[in-house]
Amino acid sequence: MTTSTLARPVRPAAAALLATAATFLALDLAWLGVVARDLYARTLGDLLRPDAYLPAAALFYTFYVAVTVAWAVLGARSKGDAARRGAGLGFVAYATYDLTNWAVIRDWPALLVPVDLAWGVVLTTLAALAGRAAHDAVRGNR
Repeated sequence: MTTSTLARPVRPAAAALLATAATFLALDLAWLGVVARDLYARTLGDLLRPDAYLPAAALFYTFYVAVTVAWAVLGARSKGDAARRGAGLGFVAYATYDLTNWAVIRDWPALLVPVDLAWGVVLTTLAALAGRAAHDAVRGNR
């Protein structure tokens, strides 16, 4: 097997990973830092850190993007399938987070549960769709 033969499946996967990660980071940073910043600050109050704890954030983004790429992007047969898989993954992951917090953290704001869960579905859907689009573009598929 030649290097160019090995590179053929790697390039679409690398493009998928980069597009998924870039989309996820850009959208989530815009959501958390601008769009919903006041909502989180108002509802979480003293529970909210003044600044994000970067090691935990880096671990989350690394794991979550990797799972999104493996399950929702590379495991999909089409862009629509990637979007559906992304939505399902986003629902399960964010429901786990939000419902667990609501169940075990005293005074967890109930308002955040549907808002954050919906954001997780939208975010993961869009990131998976971007990843699959990049994958298909590199492979020459439309």
